[in-house]
Formats: sequence, C-alpha cells, structure tokens
Amino acid sequence: MRRRETTPSELLERQLADIEARDGEVHAYLRLTPKSARAQAAAADQRYARGEPLGPLDGIPMAVKDVLCVDGVETTAGSQILAGYHPPYDATAIARLRAAGAVFVGMTNCDEFAMGSSTENSGYFPTHNPWGLDRVPGGSSGGSAAAVAAGMAVLALGTDTGGSIRQPAALCGVVGMKPTYGRVSRYGLIAFASSLDQIGPFTRSVTDAAQVMQVMAGRDPRDATSAAEPVDMLSELEAGVEGLRIGVAREYSEVEGLEPGVRARVDEAVLKLEGAGAELVEVALPHTDYGLAAYYIVAPAEASSNLARFDGIKYGASDPNAQTLVETYLRTRRQGFGPEVRRRIMLGTYALSSGYYDAYYLKAQKVRTLVARDFAEAFRDCDAIVSATSPTVAFELGAKTGDPLAMYLCDVLTLGGNLAGLPGISLPCGEAGGLPVGLQVLAPQWREDVALRVARAYEMASGVTARVAPA
Repeated sequence: MRRRETTPSELLERQLADIEARDGEVHAYLRLTPKSARAQAAAADQRYARGEPLGPLDGIPMAVKDVLCVDGVETTAGSQILAGYHPPYDATAIARLRAAGAVFVGMTNCDEFAMGSSTENSGYFPTHNPWGLDRVPGGSSGGSAAAVAAGMAVLALGTDTGGSIRQPAALCGVVGMKPTYGRVSRYGLIAFASSLDQIGPFTRSVTDAAQVMQVMAGRDPRDATSAAEPVDMLSELEAGVEGLRIGVAREYSEVEGLEPGVRARVDEAVLKLEGAGAELVEVALPHTDYGLAAYYIVAPAEASSNLARFDGIKYGASDPNAQTLVETYLRTRRQGFGPEVRRRIMLGTYALSSGYYDAYYLKAQKVRTLVARDFAEAFRDCDAIVSATSPTVAFELGAKTGDPLAMYLCDVLTLGGNLAGLPGISLPCGEAGGLPVGLQVLAPQWREDVALRVARAYEMASGVTARVAPA
C-alpha cells in the first residue's frame, strides 16, 4: 500500500472475499462488520492518497475476539447470556489499534467467556482448524487463530488467561503473543480471571506481532493494573541470539502427554537456536506439576466472582417468564451459561466458600508464588526459556469434550506464564503428521523484546514461517 500497488479498500475487499469463500467451513467469525470496515478503509485510502502521516497499521484488516468491547458492535463473550449487548465504547486496545489505522472486519468465535482449550465451548458453534476441518483450532481464542491461519484476517486479537493465545496459535500454525501482565490495558475486556487475563495479537510473522504489541502496550489510567514501563518491542528485534542463554526445562521436556512428533520438532528448533549462536542451559521448574491444579483453583474462583454480575437484571439475556427476582437469577444463569462456564463457576464458588477458602484458594495462591519463584530462579541462569507450546498437535473435534481433565492438560505448558505474569510467544516450528507444531518462548517480566528477539532469530535461522492453510 505504501508503494501504491494496492489500496486499503482493495485489500479489504479481497479479505472479505476470502471470508466469503472459506468461513462457511471454518466458522472463525461470529459476526462481520463490512459496512463500518469499508468506511474505515475508505478513510485510509484518502490518507494514503493525500500523503498524510500514516499509522503503523494503516489500512490493515484485523479481527477481534468476541470478548473485547467494540463501540456499537454486538459483543457477547461467545455466550448466549450476552446476546444483543452492544457496548457504547471501545476497549483501550481497540481504541489504540483504531488510532493506528487498523480496519476492523468482525468478531471472532471463542470458548464461552474464554473458558476452554478448543473453541468447542462457544455458545454458538465450534470453530474448525483450517489445517484439518475435523480438528479443533485450540482455544479459547480459536476463532482469531483460525481466521489468521485461513487468510481471513491479516491480524487478530485474542486473550490469554492460561494459554488461550499461544495454544491456538500453535495448533493453527501462526504466531501468537501474550504480554507481561499489566503491559496491555484490560479496560473493555469482558473478564474471566482478572489476575490472569491478558490481551495479545495473532499474526503470520514475529515482526507483525511486535508491531501490534508496540501499538497496544502502555499505561492506561482506566486500568489500575496497567504499568508505565517503557515500551520498546522493535529496536532489538533483528539482533539475533548470539550471546543469549536459552533455558531448556526438563519438566517441560518430559511433561505428561507430550507427543513424539511435537518433541522432535521442538528439539530441532532448540538446535537451530544453538546453531544461531545461543548458549543452551538446563533450568529447573520444580513446581510445574502443581501449576495446573493451582490454576484450576485460582481461575474458577476469579470467574465465580467476575461472572456474578450476569444476573438477568443489568444487561444481556433475561428470562421474561420468571415470577420473582431469585427465579430470574436462576433461570437466566442456567439458560444463558453453557456447561463449562457453569462447571467453573461452581468450582470457584466452592473454593471460595466458608471453610474451604484456606484449604483451596489460599493454598493455590501459595503454589502460584512458588511457580513464580521457579521462573525467577531460572531467569538468573538464562535470558529466555523455550519449550513446546502444546503437548499435542490439533486433536479431533469432540475427542476431549467428555473429559474435562484431559482438556485442561492442553494448557500444562502455557499456564505457568500466566501464573507468573510473564510474556510469552508461540510461533510455528514445523509439522507433525501434517499438522502444525508450536515453539514457545518465555521471557522475564517486561522483556517482551527478548521473547520477540529469540522468536525472530528462530524464524531467520530455520526459514519456518506461518503460512496460509490451503483451502
């Protein structure tokens, strides 16, 4: 577009045509916004034509996970309980991307209230993986990952509470980044677990992810947990890994359920980084086995608290046949929430209840501290830690829906980064059985630049990059 070889409007029309051609099978989008997208693209056309200063994402089509408020666009968190809700404001991340010139094409499907690892828990329909339509795209941000993988969005936003950006990025063969907790404002994000949620991008290159992060990151007075740390995602991006120490944790290399094909691709990726000049060091994360249990106490407990507001009174769905206030609460929540959301609300409420708080929630928070200390100790010996993102490639739709514990194990390699508030990125590192495998890079807090630098170095050393899944 800067070379005048195409225009934002032309790019948008090609993008909408791709969606028309492919989304009938993939089901990445819940709703499209072509009218407003065309208006945004036309405004970008004029900026290019007049030679005005351009934003870093000017005219680039972008999709948004259905948990981020977009002014005037129905936003439902993938749930029937919020059907018909039109926010009167933009989330901060959306506002910053809009100011950078991004063109929003629609809202993508997700597990209801971001609770899931396969996008099969959506209150509307499951999303299919573009690399195998009988396979899941991962979750909870599966719609965003699938849209980028299928060429139906140049960029997409997701959220990551226990791996919900990185895991679907791995399963769909794209780049997905979770920033440090507090790096990107959560204002306008429909909350799942407030001490764990983070907003990040899906892209088809590490460079694009860095650019989106540069736009979104920074202090926001409307989010008290956002930080005023300096933001520099780009200056060291091409610096390579010469002289960096890359940590490999035995606990992550031997995790339960790690498929041989995934292990092989990740081992090859680690050797590529060593060949590019990195020093490999073994690090220990001894409380890894306890992280999963701690996460599935902390996250449902916070969900129980956050989702109490959805009661059929303030906004969203309500049962018109209820005769009393209590009946309104009960009917609305049972009809509006799906089985997984109800399960987690009940687990969280139980963990927070009188007589059980100390035994469950308090103990889980102590384990969370131990997990964070493990990472702090490990980063004394290395600059970044690499591992598989997901222990498996994309599994078949329906394969794990009847076994919640098996589904929860999908997050075993990613949730530690959320418990410790670390930045992490997943990028493609080859295939196993014809399906994508993801390499995860974790870095110390506020060092997104290191995670991006290592990821970009792997891209350059291996030649492996994200590509559009064939139709």
